[in-house]
Amino acid sequence: QVQLVESGGGLVQAGGSLRLSCVASGRALSWYVLAWFRQAPGKEREFVAGIDRVRGSTYYIDSVKGRFTISRDNAENTLYLQMNGLKPEDTAVYFCAAQKDIEILKTAAEYTYWGQGTQVSVSS
Repeated sequence: QVQLVESGGGLVQAGGSLRLSCVASGRALSWYVLAWFRQAPGKEREFVAGIDRVRGSTYYIDSVKGRFTISRDNAENTLYLQMNGLKPEDTAVYFCAAQKDIEILKTAAEYTYWGQGTQVSVSS
């Protein structure tokens, strides 16, 4: 079993940047496919980006391509999300998640382990 703790959220102006971190304990992150999801008020939890556990292949939703970068440091047991060019529509609680499938899965129900979330707010 793995425990996940996110940090790095905050309030920024449109166009600004934030770097989210997700530190794991209990088991090595190298065993897991990892992802970032987000949930805005009144909306369902949405897949944002994922990274596989073997080749480091990544996948992004269209709305964040070219602005967000997901990465992992297995030695530090940490997942990152670098967010540049933030927009007000990026405002949400961001969650990291882990699952042991081989592929990058894109629905929340397919992920086993979750962090508690970190708030990202972008003002216009």
